[in-house]
Amino acid sequence: MRVFICFEGSSVPFDVSADQTVGSMKQMVKKNFLVQLSDDKQHQYLELSYSGAALQDSWALCDVGITSGSAIRCLIKNEQRPVLRVFNAVTEETLPIMGSEALLHMSVARLKTVVSMQSGLPVSTFRLSTPAGVQLYDCNRLQDYTIEGGTTLRLDTWDGWVEFLQGCLLGRRLTVQSHLSEKKTVMRFQLQVALYISASLGHLDLAGWLLERGTHAEEPVGVHPHRQWCHQTAHEDSRKSPIHTAAENSQLLILKLFIANNLLALACRDPAGLDPLKIAFQHGHKDCVRYLANKLCSVVSLSNISLPMRIYLQIKRWVGLGQKRAASNRCKFTGAAFKARVGDTLLVDGFNQPNMSSRSRKTVTKANRGLKTKTLQPLPPIRNLLSVPHLHSLQSVNHGDFKEKKKKQKQNVKRREDGLLDEIGKDGSSLCRKKFILPPITTENIWPTSPHTVESFSQHCGQTPREKAIYCLTIASTFTEKPWLKQLSIARTLIRKRVHTMA
Repeated sequence: MRVFICFEGSSVPFDVSADQTVGSMKQMVKKNFLVQLSDDKQHQYLELSYSGAALQDSWALCDVGITSGSAIRCLIKNEQRPVLRVFNAVTEETLPIMGSEALLHMSVARLKTVVSMQSGLPVSTFRLSTPAGVQLYDCNRLQDYTIEGGTTLRLDTWDGWVEFLQGCLLGRRLTVQSHLSEKKTVMRFQLQVALYISASLGHLDLAGWLLERGTHAEEPVGVHPHRQWCHQTAHEDSRKSPIHTAAENSQLLILKLFIANNLLALACRDPAGLDPLKIAFQHGHKDCVRYLANKLCSVVSLSNISLPMRIYLQIKRWVGLGQKRAASNRCKFTGAAFKARVGDTLLVDGFNQPNMSSRSRKTVTKANRGLKTKTLQPLPPIRNLLSVPHLHSLQSVNHGDFKEKKKKQKQNVKRREDGLLDEIGKDGSSLCRKKFILPPITTENIWPTSPHTVESFSQHCGQTPREKAIYCLTIASTFTEKPWLKQLSIARTLIRKRVHTMA
């Protein structure tokens, strides 16, 4: 069939088959019109359209209703390629960084700011690395790492934080609550991060729950507790508060929630010295500017006096600074520097590898359990000195058969103990190294004077105290995952409970 290709004001007929694809048609057009597509800064591509719809390369002409005599329009379009791409390991999406090649000469700190605005994550919750796995530090520039245009960087977060951040991005309160850290310092940081993300994306329910937990919208996110000794060199955006990102992203309902919770959020300033009103005005969010301006121009009515909002905020700020200074003076000699404790992990850029590989929480917990079992290896378990086929004392027996079973137990225990003593007499030194041996029986009376003496215990239990001790140690040795001292404690508990029940 014959179709007509309209290109740059001219119409040329082409004889094609009905099952020919659009991709092959484009190759014919390139050869006939001598089309040269540039692939430098802006990617150019050829587009065929029919009845106003763009045709994809895999489509056949007959599938889209193109018949003989149809006219197909041909256009050359420009597609701007991103300068860089960032693969987000939390959401498993690739973020494009648009702009000119001048972005390749910017600092890593500036790039992290751009990535934070696109992803909604605070800068202190992720790191960037090259495809080779080299971490990018904020003080360096991209050209120091020989990063070229079109490179795909990788965004990683702290190990065990993937599920937590996914819950924050989706606004799922239960997911956030179930994946909080057990350490108090890390949990406080996570709550502030969750409030920042909810303010950026407008998750009203999650933000309200976080405010009820005591999280403040006017406080900065800060850095991870593992990096609290390096806070002087931290990214400047780590001093941004949740209310600042709410003003940047035009989250009017979030702003109303934060200001209703605490009026001091109106005077909170970002690292550049801008309050929420100036931030909203700078980004052109008219609704937020109108609301914040009305709040700042309002009057606060107290019991005996009415004050303008700005003066009230200034007085309240002075009172808050005085309370903090008084609290710091009281804790001057008792508070630990940087709130760090013995055993805490400290991370310094360039000196140790941070735990930021985006591993899931399940993987981290399994790895921690493996490390604990390696570092705290239990002693060899207590050997089964008495090869008891099953535990008779743990089974329920009838009262009528109790006397007969006691006699059988006495005979069996005596035979086994006699055989054991013979083995000890033959080679006692080698056996003591491999098996736990009780100390020899003393003739001294170590039991308290009471109606229930050793003879009464042996009569009711059917075993001597020594036999019962060996028996309880045998039961405790089955707990092979516990250390040797813990097994010994279990054996003592069994003996103690047995004595009380007989008493």
